[in-house]
Amino acid sequence: MADSSTQSITIAASPDQVATVICDFPSYPRWTDAMREVEVIEEYEDGYASQVRFVLDAGVLADEYVLEYAYAEDLSRIEWHLVTPSKMQRLQRGSYDLVGNADGSTTVTYTLEVELAVGMLGMFRRKAEKMIMDTALKQLKRRVEATGSAQ
Repeated sequence: MADSSTQSITIAASPDQVATVICDFPSYPRWTDAMREVEVIEEYEDGYASQVRFVLDAGVLADEYVLEYAYAEDLSRIEWHLVTPSKMQRLQRGSYDLVGNADGSTTVTYTLEVELAVGMLGMFRRKAEKMIMDTALKQLKRRVEATGSAQ
């Protein structure tokens, strides 16, 4: 059974800047610790990725999988789902919701639902999900804010 987890973080950048980093899939291996390879395999007519292949290596957790993406017209929501089950996952669904704040920052809410193909006790799975989401949001914040200061 898949459980859904949600976490939020505030990033000192506009929603457009955050969405630009999220949608730049080929650069993920440069700023995310566990991503070894990322390849856009299909795009929509507007140039945004529709299907992306990921090769993940986080020590004991290694996997290769394809996600299909959908985007709100204004990129305030970016969502995905696992195309076919992988070695480690039966199901994955997730989203980023981007909300601009009055001070020019963006609140990013990350929601993730994963059903693993391998058994894991509930408390360990929840701890792993929290760590994955916390790391992903912190790495996204670091990348967006570093990219914004370089402009």
